[in-house]
Amino acid sequence: MQASLAHRFQTILGIRFFIGSAQGAIDEVSRQGGLVVVPSGPGLKDLANDRRYRDALLGADFAIADSALMVLVWNMLQRDRIPKLSGLKYLRTLIEQADIRQPENSFWVMPSAAAAERNAAWLRANGISVVDENIYIAPIYDVEIHDMELLERLERRRPRHLVLGIGGGTQEPLGFYLRQNLSYRPAIHCVGAAIAFLSGDQVRIPVWVDEAGLGWLWRSISNPRRFVPRYWDARHLVPLLLRYRDRLPVSDSSAVVTVGPPPPRM
Repeated sequence: MQASLAHRFQTILGIRFFIGSAQGAIDEVSRQGGLVVVPSGPGLKDLANDRRYRDALLGADFAIADSALMVLVWNMLQRDRIPKLSGLKYLRTLIEQADIRQPENSFWVMPSAAAAERNAAWLRANGISVVDENIYIAPIYDVEIHDMELLERLERRRPRHLVLGIGGGTQEPLGFYLRQNLSYRPAIHCVGAAIAFLSGDQVRIPVWVDEAGLGWLWRSISNPRRFVPRYWDARHLVPLLLRYRDRLPVSDSSAVVTVGPPPPRM
């Protein structure tokens, strides 16, 4: 129990990152609810120009340091080194929680019907009692996210844990929208493709690959046409970190940021 309490927060590119164990992060968000985001390197390099994504990260309770590139560059630049905490490790720990294994305690947003079928079968086979009513197929969202159907279902079901398993860049604004509009505070976990790595809906990532911070390489080998350009594009995160470090990146065309991080909970 003591290990899960040993954590701190570190501001990187203006975003509040949780520095500690996966269990510690889950304990933190489970106490009073809130939004946890897992920003990727390709997402972070667009912080200066993608206001929707930026506002979602700023409005989250905290982020976890999933990007191996961000962690590597930060640790080269700063004395206060940070460990990597992957979204996959976070999810592996999350699904071991007794709380989330209780019937109707978790609600899962999936990217497609096929993914939902495979992911739900895997969850049930591994002891997660997720009912059909607590699985939602996300539509294709507009630039401004509004989803009254999802809001109404969540208000009826009122699950304690809401797990968003859709694409990065969309799940964070959706999580922020739900955090702002729900009448209660569930723990909202933006885990992206992590559930697909476990269920086989995407390439399975072994624990040793994840622990070595090589998930990006494993995905690139499995589907080079899709993932190599994406991860190569993440190289633009390096000059951003060199220039801004803990400060929020801005571009000349960026409007004033109006969303700030929530106040620390006492």
